[in-house]
Amino acid sequence: MRVAADLGRTLPLTVVCVGTDRSTGDSLGPLVGSMLTSADYPGCVIGNLDEPVHAENLTQAVASLPDCGESLVLGVDACLGTKSEIGVVMVRSGPLRPGLGVKKKLTPVGDLYLAGVVNMGGFMEYMVLQNTRLSLVMRMARAISAGIHKADWILRNACGKTRPGLTESGDAIPLVPMNDARPSLLPRAFVRQR
Repeated sequence: MRVAADLGRTLPLTVVCVGTDRSTGDSLGPLVGSMLTSADYPGCVIGNLDEPVHAENLTQAVASLPDCGESLVLGVDACLGTKSEIGVVMVRSGPLRPGLGVKKKLTPVGDLYLAGVVNMGGFMEYMVLQNTRLSLVMRMARAISAGIHKADWILRNACGKTRPGLTESGDAIPLVPMNDARPSLLPRAFVRQR
């Protein structure tokens, strides 16, 4: 599995944020991309509010991935789920398959993906995405952006490698070697307390 083989790399994750700024629910990806960019995320970020990655340009965005180097690629997108899943962020291995919630078949993206459940699915998906609460999407985007920063730091320090960057206090992130590098570290980095 590529994720396990890449844990020792010192390259930051490449993040592809899929969605559009024209739909509140589907703006999760571009919001995350903009937050990562404004926080000086050290890796390559493709997709933000100014230049969103959506159905019409997804193939070109995937084709540009080799320009970002050999790092792991994390796909980020909004999705629809059940009422009890709203607000949940899922992290899975394998490529992101954008458009499934609105019954589109688009180019798969990445080595692993993160999907945030922004609303209920099952009926009139486009209308549901248009009528999703912006406050929920913003809270989820902030949590996901912070989680990506933390996961990137954990992954790149799992084998004692250092990385430049800032903590919340503005100090350089210290070298913190971990004894046991496992792929399960990534999902733990995204766990959100309720």
